[in-house]
Amino acid sequence: MGIDPSGDVIVVGGGVIGLTTAVVLAESGRRVRVWTREPTERTTSAVAGALWWPHLIRPQALARRWALQSLSVYEELAARPGETGVRMVEGVLGEARLDEQGTWAAARVPGLRASTAEEYPGTGLWARLPLLDMPVHLRWLRERFLRASEARCGSPRTKSEGGTVEVRPVTDLAEAAAPVVVNCTGLGARELVPDRAVRPVRGQLVIVENPGVTTWLTSTDSDTGNSTYFFPHADRLVLGGTAEEDNWSLTPDPAVAAEIVKRCAALRPEIAGARVLGHRVGLRPVRDTVRLEREPLPDGRVLVHNYGHGGAGVTVAWGCAREAAALASR
Repeated sequence: MGIDPSGDVIVVGGGVIGLTTAVVLAESGRRVRVWTREPTERTTSAVAGALWWPHLIRPQALARRWALQSLSVYEELAARPGETGVRMVEGVLGEARLDEQGTWAAARVPGLRASTAEEYPGTGLWARLPLLDMPVHLRWLRERFLRASEARCGSPRTKSEGGTVEVRPVTDLAEAAAPVVVNCTGLGARELVPDRAVRPVRGQLVIVENPGVTTWLTSTDSDTGNSTYFFPHADRLVLGGTAEEDNWSLTPDPAVAAEIVKRCAALRPEIAGARVLGHRVGLRPVRDTVRLEREPLPDGRVLVHNYGHGGAGVTVAWGCAREAAALASR
């Protein structure tokens, strides 16, 4: 016997994966509550860059499918950037070649071509990709979820009717006493499942005033492996970055910050004089493969896992949310 499609669902996790999943479930007619350890604006997702591109995420074939579904959504949302936080922006993927990409890229990615020497001093790809202002996008996701729940109820909601986002630390997934629980806890899954295959990869960012940069860039040094990138927003420029495996520190390192600015300025000299507005650190929830699967529980309830997206959560959010919603309704 299948689960009642109108039954209660608790989504545990309030980052981009959790909120997007909650939106899809609520818009399909489910009663949904979101439990999040910390306010949405303080989640790892709020710190993300956040450029759409299926990079370093497995299983590759599934990740590509999830990413392309998400791309279609972001292209639509980019028509309302002030509301959704999504814009289509041009830039260069450094150290990438057309012949290394699958046919999916040429067929689907807007403006994809080899970059010129003026655009990048090395081999790269020019593309027009979704770039998200994450604080704006997360607020929009939350409001879309609440609107969907309000429309379902047809009246002001109560907790029993769903449509709530509760800041509620969870120490055991068994606490979520609902017919269906969707585990979107990211790095938290390491202890909650427990799944020791999930590990942190620390990313540090520097936020500076935008000195007039309108295109994004990502670059990787083949000798050191250092990743350098900058993502432009109207009022600021996000500079990165680092990828420190198994580093749990959330404290910005001043020496690392100075090195990030130096590397970015080597590619765009005007960045050197930009006023620093702040520093950010996030822990990417990395796993060898994304875990997106249904787990029937002995008491008849259903647990759906949707975690382990690493730094590609934004890239695959909508595709994964749709699959998680389908698993929750089987």
